[in-house]
Parts: sequence; C-alpha cells; structure tokens
Amino acid sequence: MSLQVITANRLDNGLAVFYNASGEWHTNISQATTLDDVEKGEALLKQASCSKNQLVVVGPYLIDVEEGEGGLIPMRYREMIRTKGPSVRPDLGYQAQ
Repeated sequence: MSLQVITANRLDNGLAVFYNASGEWHTNISQATTLDDVEKGEALLKQASCSKNQLVVVGPYLIDVEEGEGGLIPMRYREMIRTKGPSVRPDLGYQAQ
C-alpha cells in the first residue's frame, strides 16, 4: 500500500483540508497524518467521518501521496489542483493568500 492521507472540503468556504490523528483539519497537506496500513486508514477515515466532523467538512476520503522535497505530494492531478487551489483564477484559493 502506498502512503495515504485523508482529505475533504470545508463546509464554510469549500477549501480542501487534510486530517490528522489529533482530530484536526488543516489546509496544509504536510500537517496530515500519513497512513501506510489499510486497517489504520479505514479506522482514521471512520473517525474523520464522525457526526461532529460532518458539521465542519463534507466527503472525507483517502488519497494516495508520496513524500517529496517540499513535503507530501498528491499522486493524482485532481488532488494536486485541490491542494494548490483553483487553476483558472489565481485571485482565489490558497495562492491568493
């Protein structure tokens, strides 16, 4: 199994967020808990999907990542875009901050 992290979208602003084992959501993928075991991944995903978190985020799921020079890098192009923000409006998303 490759490395994975849990991601979702915040309900208040739609931004992609990443989950850590302390039960916190972060906009920086490097703060996410990495998982390399299927059972641990499913257990943390269940925790991320609890009713309390349903008031904060929508649709938590696991994504494949790899460790790079700058930290964690999503393996799929879709997830790369979600991590960096909109690709057509540089005045929005993470790059505008």
